[in-house]
Amino acid sequence: MDGRCSVETWAEFGFSGTSCTQRVKFGFGTDVFLCTGSDEVYVFSTQEKKLTAVLQCPGPVRDLVESHDKQLIYLACMSGVYCVSSHFLLPRSQSSPADASSSPAELKISSEFLVVPEEGVLSLLLVGSVLLTLSQRDTSRMLTLYKSSNYEMLSSISLPLCLGVVHNDTERKTIIRRPVLMCVHSSDATPSSSSSSSEATLSDGHFHLETVLFKLLFGIDAALTKSPVILCGLQDGGLCFLPLRLPGSRLRVLYSLEQPVVFVGATETGPGRAHCLVAVGERGRVVLIKTDKGGSEEGGSRTCFIEGCVPGPVLCGTVDKNYLYYSTGSDLLVLDLSQGSAGREGQGKDEETSGRTAVALQTPTSLNVCRVTALAEHTGNTAGEVQLLGLSVRGQLQRITLPVGTEDARLSKLPSTQVGRSIRDLLSAIGDVCERASLLKTAIKTKNQILRRLNQVLNISFLLTASTNSEEHVPIREKPIRCHGVTSWSRLLQKDSLNLTCVLENSSPYALEQGWTLSIAVFPLSCPPSAGGESSSTNFSFPFHNLHPGETLEVSLPLAAAGEASFPMTVSCSLIFSLTDLLGEEAAELLSLQSGCISLPLNTLTVDWLHALQVISPTATQSNTVTDSIRAFLSSKSGGRAEGRGESSSKLEREQCTAHVRVSSELLKDTLLLKSSHSGAQGPKLATQNVALCLLEWLLSEGPGGVKTGENKISSSVVHARDPNGRTVKLTAKEVHFGEEGTETTVDVQVESSSVTALCGLHHAVLRRLQTLLQRAPERASSTKSVQSLGLRQALQRAEHLLQQIQQHRISGAFGVGVSTGQMTQSLLSVYRDLRENPLLII
Repeated sequence: MDGRCSVETWAEFGFSGTSCTQRVKFGFGTDVFLCTGSDEVYVFSTQEKKLTAVLQCPGPVRDLVESHDKQLIYLACMSGVYCVSSHFLLPRSQSSPADASSSPAELKISSEFLVVPEEGVLSLLLVGSVLLTLSQRDTSRMLTLYKSSNYEMLSSISLPLCLGVVHNDTERKTIIRRPVLMCVHSSDATPSSSSSSSEATLSDGHFHLETVLFKLLFGIDAALTKSPVILCGLQDGGLCFLPLRLPGSRLRVLYSLEQPVVFVGATETGPGRAHCLVAVGERGRVVLIKTDKGGSEEGGSRTCFIEGCVPGPVLCGTVDKNYLYYSTGSDLLVLDLSQGSAGREGQGKDEETSGRTAVALQTPTSLNVCRVTALAEHTGNTAGEVQLLGLSVRGQLQRITLPVGTEDARLSKLPSTQVGRSIRDLLSAIGDVCERASLLKTAIKTKNQILRRLNQVLNISFLLTASTNSEEHVPIREKPIRCHGVTSWSRLLQKDSLNLTCVLENSSPYALEQGWTLSIAVFPLSCPPSAGGESSSTNFSFPFHNLHPGETLEVSLPLAAAGEASFPMTVSCSLIFSLTDLLGEEAAELLSLQSGCISLPLNTLTVDWLHALQVISPTATQSNTVTDSIRAFLSSKSGGRAEGRGESSSKLEREQCTAHVRVSSELLKDTLLLKSSHSGAQGPKLATQNVALCLLEWLLSEGPGGVKTGENKISSSVVHARDPNGRTVKLTAKEVHFGEEGTETTVDVQVESSSVTALCGLHHAVLRRLQTLLQRAPERASSTKSVQSLGLRQALQRAEHLLQQIQQHRISGAFGVGVSTGQMTQSLLSVYRDLRENPLLII
């Protein structure tokens, strides 16, 4: 082969890939039919080089075939076979020269053109007056024969649908491979005997085979009767044949390629005569079937099967004399079959020929034409060039010209026109390669970014998971990514509400990029009776972008309105990453994640009664006291029907309840003041201040669990405040001397309120804060043991006395002797107050 091939683009249709193999066929005169697998068939004139008509079919067209007299065309759809006359096309495409430049005619194929109502037809073949259809059902394939005159069914053969050759290639699974149907005639068969006209030998899907090879392959009966033989190339790799004229003939297997058959053809040794069959598989397996003359001892001829392999996958192919042209999608290649198809005499010469054939099949020649998905039958011109008609992936109809010359012509200098054509071909090939390289670079860049973000997500997950696992052994260790909160009151529409400002700190070496969401769940540990006793949580989500190491993110959320809150509240913080946004829904489902998200818990915050207090001035306290008294009076009047229970409750509301907590001054100096001395330049000043005032400031500003109070500032050891329900609360801290000589000093924290609910909540909050001091406190010396022993002795005596009172009230209540419900409630509340009057000393 001399020179380079040239590519001339005739038209560009712009259709995308379909689910069926595409076909390009020469039709009436100079018309070309383009079957793309959709419901449209394009008619293109090679003479005018333009699209003349578009056939709109009822469904996707799988195959088409023309009659021997070029008057009819049969279209195979999923609903059946439709027949269209050439007179239906020619008047519209060649009616008048004035319409030559007009747009193509759109011809709708309706149900009146339906001749064979058979579903699932994939391939067609017309042999004389017999129309053959090969259809596929769910579990079988049917080869059916009809009369082309009245479309009466002659016979039907069922073929099992073999699924053993399905391979793990998702791209090929979506493409429906069209079975190959060919008709083989004996070379000595006359046109009348072969039931076809003289043009049948040149029509698509028909060729004449040498008599000897025809007899060896299909039997002496088919050769004597000169019966046409149908060749079927199936998806399971089977190459089968069926003689049409033999009575009782059945479909037999000629060869198995063990891969879907893409092309079946023959190499020609003369006009209308072929001496070698060629079958090509989808993954590159090529089989040559020819005759071989036996040796002197054997005598006669025998069938020779020569098998080789070429680079695949093979999308389409065609044969011109001794050359096989096939496309892999990325390149168009040519394979010289002259060595493999030429018979040799003698067994030794046959082995030598077979060896050279295997080498030739592995070394095809590239034509530097890419992205071809369909090839039409070859045509030739007077210059000795071979011309192919191809259809590209992008829907371009191209004429591919392959120059052919002798050995002497290879040594001669190329003409200038051919050099220019070669340069255009090279530039076109370079453009295609650049386009594919650009697409690959973009895909690689996108996947690299996804992998980088996934790697960062995994690192953050391992970091937080390791911190969670280590908390069992090191409870004080904090996570590198955590939250803390600040509470504050705000007023909107004459209604107070408590807000929490949650601050997310990123102390890790990784950045939290797009896709992360801060999730906060708020739920009370106990619910008020107005809520029905059921605890309900509230969830908040805050998507964010690019939180780099060392940066913080602040979000605000409402906790509760005044009078509707139930404390303490638990605030759970977590990070959520959406894999669906990054990988897509299908990839996220492969990871067995129901929501397509990864949830990483951070830490848990607690908002108690001390966080919810509003510090007020003493003047405002007097007005609140009057308000509390009026509220208690109204409550007693409204609850007067509840006998003694309402009376005791209103009496308790009118009284001030108190609770005490005693803390050793040495504990506060070793923990609280030492911590303040390291906090900044005010450390020495704080160390010399009143210990009671420092304790009160710490109780109202900081708390365990990472939640602080934002606005409470005090300057006295007596603090007046308002609880979330609007009741007045008084906190007092003072130093008390005790011991035999009065040398020991403690700080007495007193909580006073008219609301038992507020008193219990504040008492619990104070004790919870002091527990954090005990965790940081150093070991105490033995000098404090006597002080603690004295406090324990007094506390035990008081506890025994109170236990006797509680048991007496329980017995009286069980038997209902002499004690009313109101009296019992009042007695139990009195015991409750006594328990808080003289608490243990925390040292």
